[in-house]
Amino acid sequence: MDLHEYQARTLFERHGIPMPPAVLADTPEQAAHAARLLGSRVAVKAQVKTGGRGKAGGVKVVNGAEEAGSAASAMLGTRINTHVVSRVLVAQGEHVAAEYYSAVVLDRATRGYVALFCAAGGVDVEQAAHEHPDSFVRVGISPLVGIDEAKAQEIVTLAGLPPAEAAAIVPVLMALWETCRDEDATLVEVNPLATLTDGSVVALDAKITLDDNARYRHPEWEGFAENGPADPLEVRAAERGLHYVKLEGHIGVIGNGAGLVMATLDSVAYAGAPYGLAPANFLDIGGGASASVMHDGLEIVLADPSVRSILVNVFGGITACDEVAAGVLSAVDALGAVASKPIVVRLAGNAFTAGRRILKEAGRANIIFVDAMDDAAKQAVTLARSELARMAGSGGTAYNGSAVRDLIARSSGSGTTSAAGTQQE
Repeated sequence: MDLHEYQARTLFERHGIPMPPAVLADTPEQAAHAARLLGSRVAVKAQVKTGGRGKAGGVKVVNGAEEAGSAASAMLGTRINTHVVSRVLVAQGEHVAAEYYSAVVLDRATRGYVALFCAAGGVDVEQAAHEHPDSFVRVGISPLVGIDEAKAQEIVTLAGLPPAEAAAIVPVLMALWETCRDEDATLVEVNPLATLTDGSVVALDAKITLDDNARYRHPEWEGFAENGPADPLEVRAAERGLHYVKLEGHIGVIGNGAGLVMATLDSVAYAGAPYGLAPANFLDIGGGASASVMHDGLEIVLADPSVRSILVNVFGGITACDEVAAGVLSAVDALGAVASKPIVVRLAGNAFTAGRRILKEAGRANIIFVDAMDDAAKQAVTLARSELARMAGSGGTAYNGSAVRDLIARSSGSGTTSAAGTQQE
């Protein structure tokens, strides 16, 4: 579960990580009032769960209540990387001498954690990571030891910080680890972590991802639930016990197991990139999905009006492929006209032969069986292109490049390129 900055701040404060005073605001009037309380110079920051706020206009340093209200008015109701800004955080302005990037991240490959640190933080840190990856210090962290004083000193020494700055940052790095450990987080990130002109260190941002598997240990997490409206398809999926995430593309994806679904998303994104096409969702039906679960999953994906084709990719283990095939047919029969969109099915593993026979004998013209995952992704992309072309009245003419991106934007009403948006996420 990703937290908003204002939510992450509460956990930072619990562990003694210094941050500037701040006030949450829902309206321009509240933002202006917050500026009066905090002083003449404040930062107005959009509260969205996505990166790149600063470059997208979601962070403004202003002077006075009037400017704070105007900045909030310009942000509220807008979108940053598809996320609607419904709140802003007004934080006291600080006199910054230097900015750093710091994070503690779960590393599943080593069954431990990794501390990341860069002496050049701020809005251009992503560019620095791309152009100068060696500028980032990467240190493995044992979950049994964590970041003690010696490990924190190792990190700042590798980063080449002057002694005075290093001494001030060491306790903050130790507190970041405590936050990660005690709050069951998979990511704790500060960008920027700043040294002020008076020599003190403060976190000017806060980003935390909590491990949903630890939710039973943290009843207080219920307070982090979204106040704004959630995507209705995500709500419906959650009510049925399905793991569904709405994306911005036009190709529905259903699979069993998060790893397989992620691989399928990558395959679809790669096949669709030349045409501006991308996955419309992430949907994991789980390891032991029955025909009814497959029915529910397909119903939810088909309810997305942006979906032009669907790819069902299942490896049969606990989930038997004949059950999957029965669920696909059940959904198609029950949903009627809405289920006439092309459905590409790739099955492998347990009861594969029986599943393929069930689909073949059903004789549904819109259900296409493909053996290999990459071939199935290409077929789903081809069918989505054909559907978009048909919608545009082209008589089946294939679109590509900027033409199809324009077509996608018109059909979704979003005015954005879905492929780029999905890959960014």
